[in-house]
Amino acid sequence: MPSALPPTPPPRVKRWLREPLLHFLLAGHALFLVYRGLNPSPVERDASNQIKLTEDDLRHLTTAWVAQGRPSPTPEQMRALVEAKVREEVLYREALALGLDKNDSVVKRRLAQKMELLADDVSVVREPTPDELQAWFEKNRERFALPSRATFRHVYFSPERRGAEAQSEARAALAKLDGKPSDWPMAPKLGDPFMFEAYYGDRSREQVAEVFGPQFAQSLFGLRPKVWQGPVESGLGWHLVFIDDLTRGRVPDFADVAADARTAWLGERRAEAKRKAYEAMRARYEVVLPGSFASGKTP
Repeated sequence: MPSALPPTPPPRVKRWLREPLLHFLLAGHALFLVYRGLNPSPVERDASNQIKLTEDDLRHLTTAWVAQGRPSPTPEQMRALVEAKVREEVLYREALALGLDKNDSVVKRRLAQKMELLADDVSVVREPTPDELQAWFEKNRERFALPSRATFRHVYFSPERRGAEAQSEARAALAKLDGKPSDWPMAPKLGDPFMFEAYYGDRSREQVAEVFGPQFAQSLFGLRPKVWQGPVESGLGWHLVFIDDLTRGRVPDFADVAADARTAWLGERRAEAKRKAYEAMRARYEVVLPGSFASGKTP
């Protein structure tokens, strides 16, 4: 027997099958399925699809709030803090889903900084033994040297007022100061007004150089205390100087700086541990540079 023919669709169905609108809807649905397959939504990329805050998270929010000098947050304020935290997490996950973290210099810099902090946390350094610390101090004594310090006053002679005679007039005034104390009331009247101070107490060489220049600072710390001397040249003019007190630079005894030596020793060891950790990470990568870099050319 011949096989039975499939039933003929009713005329109404035939009309629907020929309807262009139906063809358009079917094609659109197919395109939508293909697009979803190639571009899954951010929700689908996150397997857990949960934002879970722990008790520690809530305590951290409260601590950060109180650290700003505020009282403990009210229930309403706490809800706002939680919602802000959730908002931050939502935006963070959506940004990752969109790939906004890729090729972003700010994000890279922040992550690199976090790695540096992580390296600090994991760089556990043992305590030095007393003998070990003493031996290290002897090799690094100059790191703990105390600078020379001077307490002095001066009389200023201005080249702008006196011209080429400023130095010779300062030398003549020195004779009038011979044997006089540092606070002799007539001393300032022999010179000119100075834009800064006439008296400087307990200043290091670097501090003196900031005001008068390095040449003056070097000359000052070579003078004898308790007597008027000069003229000494600075970047501002000429000066007659009386040093009230001069403390020569020295290296303190180990017992006086043992705590500082320990801190420096630990810092040095921690830096060495970080350096080795970075070198281990660096060795896992190959760096490829453009030819212009090797030739010294700027792109």
